Amino acid sequence: MKTFQLVAEPRTDLGKKAAKAIRKEGKIPVVLNGGEIITLPYSGTLREGEKIVEIGNGKGLITTDLVVTQESVRNLIYTPDIYAIELDVHGEKRMAVLKDLQFHPVKDNILHIDLLEVNENKPVTIEVPVKLEGHAEGVKAGGKLTLSMKKIKVKAPYTAIPERVVINVDNLGLGKTLQIGELHFEGLELMNAKNAVVCAVQLTRAARGAAAAAAAGK
Repeated sequence: MKTFQLVAEPRTDLGKKAAKAIRKEGKIPVVLNGGEIITLPYSGTLREGEKIVEIGNGKGLITTDLVVTQESVRNLIYTPDIYAIELDVHGEKRMAVLKDLQFHPVKDNILHIDLLEVNENKPVTIEVPVKLEGHAEGVKAGGKLTLSMKKIKVKAPYTAIPERVVINVDNLGLGKTLQIGELHFEGLELMNAKNAVVCAVQLTRAARGAAAAAAAGK
């Protein structure tokens, strides 16, 4: 994946009123999830913006509240590309991936961002764009190639996740489909249902007519 550099500031003033004030300034509240799991009660020192979320069985998860500007995330959000995000929080570097976005229902501006902290040893699940390559046999026979899944959900350490998965369709025949279960990419675990259709070569009227004419001529 490409790396996107993002400067963020710790956020200590929480609550709906504070979030509304932040948005009026052209900024966005962010939560960085995926931090350290700790045993409660916790005797360590939390950094600015950090808080503990109880997850049960005497355990807690350290999350970090941040704030970023609308302008700084524009090229991260409004793009088909995926990125590993290098966060700069007061000079400290932390790696993350985009987990979730919340948009305003009318204005469509970003209200909230959820990030997931990552490292080279922890697998993450992320949707990766699909790119088809080649010339399908079924298309040569008059069919139409259709892409049903523009993104595939994969699981791997973020350093092993590609910018896109490339699928060769040369051998895809007329009326045939390519399913998740038929695909394999080194180092990636595919998380979609095995019978989910990624792409297909559909019969067109011209192809049906040609097949009927060929059958009639026999």
